[in-house]
Amino acid sequence: MIFSNNELMQKDLEYIWHPCTQMKDHEKIPIIPVKYAKGVYLYDFDDNKYIDAVSSWWVNIFGHSNEYINNKIKNQLDTLEHIILAGFTHKPAIDLAEKLVKITPNGLNKVFFADNGSSAIEIALKMSYHYHLNENSNRTLFLSLTNSYHGETIGALSVGDVELYKKTYKPLLINCIQTPVPKDQTVQAAKDALIALEEVLKQEGDNISAFIVEPLVQGAGGMHMYHEEYLIGARRLTQIYGIHLIVDEIMTGFGRTGKMFASEYAGIEPDFMTLSKGLTGGYLPLSVVMTTNKVYNAFYCDYSEYKAFLHSHSYTGNALACSAAIATLELFEEQKIIDKNILINKYMKQKLERFNGFKNVKSTRILGMIAVIELSDIDTKERVGVIISQYALSRGVLLRPLGNTIYVMPPFVITNNEIDTIFDVIYDAIDKLDFTLK
Repeated sequence: MIFSNNELMQKDLEYIWHPCTQMKDHEKIPIIPVKYAKGVYLYDFDDNKYIDAVSSWWVNIFGHSNEYINNKIKNQLDTLEHIILAGFTHKPAIDLAEKLVKITPNGLNKVFFADNGSSAIEIALKMSYHYHLNENSNRTLFLSLTNSYHGETIGALSVGDVELYKKTYKPLLINCIQTPVPKDQTVQAAKDALIALEEVLKQEGDNISAFIVEPLVQGAGGMHMYHEEYLIGARRLTQIYGIHLIVDEIMTGFGRTGKMFASEYAGIEPDFMTLSKGLTGGYLPLSVVMTTNKVYNAFYCDYSEYKAFLHSHSYTGNALACSAAIATLELFEEQKIIDKNILINKYMKQKLERFNGFKNVKSTRILGMIAVIELSDIDTKERVGVIISQYALSRGVLLRPLGNTIYVMPPFVITNNEIDTIFDVIYDAIDKLDFTLK
C-alpha cells in the first residue's frame, strides 16, 4: 500500500499529541512523516530528503540505520531481549557498565541503569539526598545554575531554570535555588560566577545536598557556553562544603563537545554523572547514573527501609539497549571518532566565520560538534525559530532553533559537503527573511 505525506499527517493528527509542540500550529505547519532514514538523511513518503542537522534531538551521533549498531542489536535480539534486573543480570549490562567505568572520570565506579535523561536526573537527586540522610544530615535544597535545563519530570524541572518549561508547574516543584552561570566563555566570567557561588554556599551550604551543572554548554538554555575554569572552581568549593557535584552529561557526553565528556576539559572528578542521548547512538531509550564507591557504600548494609535505595524502572538495563550502547562505544574505539570530530569542528568553525558581522547576527560560538549562531534581539511575535525551521525544511535541512538561537549538532558521520549545505541554508534564511529588529 502506498501512502503520501498528507495521508499520514492527517492520521497522525487524529491520534498523536506531540512533545514540546503547540498542536494548533499544525493547522498551518505540516508534520513530516519519515519513511526511512540513512546516515544523516531522513526520507519522507513524497520522496523528499532532509539533512538531520540536530541529530534528531541530539541522539543519533552515528547517523541513522548504522550497519554496525544494527547488526549488534539483531544478534542480541536472537539471544535475550529483556529481563528483570532485580536479582538477575545479563552480559550486555555487565559489559556496558565495565566500559563506562573505564572511560568516565576516576572514581565513578558504580553504574545505575534507567530509561531516559530526566529519570537519570531524578535518580541522582534522590541518591544525593538519601546519601546525606544515611549520613545523618537532612539536606533538603538543591543548587543549580541560572538558565539551566535538566529535563521535564518534576525533580528535573525543579533544578532547571528555563522559565518556558518551568513556570506552569512551580507549585509542584521541590526546593531548589540558583547561582549565576558565567556570562560568557571568558576566564574572568568564570571567576566572577565562582565568587557568587561561594557566597551562596556560605549562606546555604549546610542545607544543600548537591550542585547540578550542565558542563560547559547549557543545551535548552540557548546553547550558552562557559569556560572550564568554572567547573574546576565549583568542584573545589563543593568539596569544601561537603556538597555533591552532579555533572549532567546527557547532552554533552559521547564526543559532542570535542572530548568524550565535557568534564574532561576541567579534569574534575564529580560525585555523579548522568548519561543518556548518544549513549545508544540514538537507537533505544537508556540512561545511566555513574557514582562513587563512597555513595554506594552509604546504602550498603543489612536490609533497612531507610538506607536501601528503592528506585526502579521496568526496562532498567534493557539488553537490546545495552547492546546498542556497547556497539556505540566500540565505534568510538575502532574508528578514532574523537580525532575525526576535531577535524569536523575545525571545518564548522570556518563556516561560522561567514556569519560574524552579518546582518541580524549577534554572535557565534562553537565547542566540538556544537555550532551556534545567535541572532540579534528580534521581535518574538515573528516566532523566528519557526520561520527559520520551515525555510530550512523547504531546502532539505532539519533545524530546530531555540528562540533566536540557531544551532547545528549533526551526526558525527556528516561530510564537508553536507556541512556546506546546512550553513548555506542558514545563511540564506537569515539573509532573505525579513526580520523586524526591536
